[in-house]
Amino acid sequence: AVGWTLALVVATYLRSSSPSPADAPVAGELRCQCLQTEAALIHPKHIAHVELIPKGHHCEVQEVIATMKNGKKVCLDPTAPWVKLIDLTYKLQEKNFEG
Repeated sequence: AVGWTLALVVATYLRSSSPSPADAPVAGELRCQCLQTEAALIHPKHIAHVELIPKGHHCEVQEVIATMKNGKKVCLDPTAPWVKLIDLTYKLQEKNFEG
């Protein structure tokens, strides 16, 4: 039950976080943004926004960046089970929006 509740709360945050061209890295930002990641569970009530950055030329690993309600940005460990749930929820939303 807690997992589904977390997924629902995260889905709400992700709905407002669709990628846009303005979010794409510019020439000077072609590197990983996360030097350290956090694996410990962060309660969804503290998260304002979640950004998923797929691996690519700029970085060899997927990056998950949470913006907290206090404005602080936290890089999440993409291998942590609760962060994988965020990724799955995001992918399901994309699939549902495509039709």
